[in-house]
Amino acid sequence: MERETYIVSIKDYSSGGEGVARLEDGRVLFVKGATRGDVCEVAIVSQRQRICFAEIVRIITPSEFRVTPDCPVYSICGGCDFRHITYEEELRAKLKRVNDALKRLAGISLQADEILTAGKPDGYRNKAVFHTARQGKETVVGFYRAKTNDVCPVEYCPLLREEINDALRELWDKKQFSAGEKIRVRVGSNGLSPPIEETLDGLTFRMSEDSFFQVNTDAALLLYRKAKQYAALGKDETLLDIYCGVGTLTLFLGSDAKFALGVESNLSAVKDAEMNAKNAKLNHIEFICADAAKWDSGDFKPDCVVTDPPRAGMSTKAIEKILHLSPKRIAYISCDPATLARDIKRLSNDYTVSEVCVIDMFPRTANVECCVLLVSNR
Repeated sequence: MERETYIVSIKDYSSGGEGVARLEDGRVLFVKGATRGDVCEVAIVSQRQRICFAEIVRIITPSEFRVTPDCPVYSICGGCDFRHITYEEELRAKLKRVNDALKRLAGISLQADEILTAGKPDGYRNKAVFHTARQGKETVVGFYRAKTNDVCPVEYCPLLREEINDALRELWDKKQFSAGEKIRVRVGSNGLSPPIEETLDGLTFRMSEDSFFQVNTDAALLLYRKAKQYAALGKDETLLDIYCGVGTLTLFLGSDAKFALGVESNLSAVKDAEMNAKNAKLNHIEFICADAAKWDSGDFKPDCVVTDPPRAGMSTKAIEKILHLSPKRIAYISCDPATLARDIKRLSNDYTVSEVCVIDMFPRTANVECCVLLVSNR
């Protein structure tokens, strides 16, 4: 059955990195692999109400921002979203995505005017999760194909640090795995030796296998320095870090404070955080294992709260906890501009956004990191 096709001009990008166009009847098209400025023929593959998902049949006029992807599995692997556009265009798209979310969803006029980068769009990932599967007579290792649990065989990934690519090549050479395995590989300043360690501005952080740490170490340093600037903690002030993980932000921001407390629900991460504080001889920093939303804060009233929640953002109870604590400043780190904007709106009666910073933590993907400073209206 012949599919109906349309000639469209790609105007921008969706939050997932697809090109966006609009049909004459008002329907919005999300086109995978399309570039702003492309004129292309597309075919609709699925539709939800007035939003359609389409694929490119042919490119009639390529955009000036289009480049030839430099990875042989880019079209089928689920890892990258932007290898078909210039890196400069990717940065523009990410900055616009954050600013649009803040304006449209949070209702604030303040905009970020730059996006910080570590200067390396490839070779930055310090962590990878490989999957294995039986394909024909061979067991292969690689990543999931986009939006499936089918394994795309991968022998080299340009996003990964070279040590992880070396480990991937060894997996292929030795074939010491069976179908259905999940293989995690992390690298730090101490190499691939567990437990992994990473050093940022003289502070060393140890982390267990399941503990969170940013996947881009160089960009993480840019982020933490910006968050420390926003927190601006004096020697007589106190810090609360919720969702603190292995204590990276607690130690980084709270090293000069009077007192800092990290709250984390993952017990192994808390143990790592306590060890990291002990090794850094920061005796004024403590950690507790608790749910950030249910934790009994008692009489503790921090001057600043830093929060780096999961992609889903903060729960209503966590927002209420922050409002109850009533800090002077909130440094909010987020990897999802939409949930960040939602939470800012929830805080907007009591806090005003005074600074916005965007960081390219995940080059060649549609994901983006940002940090905002909220200041109390009281």
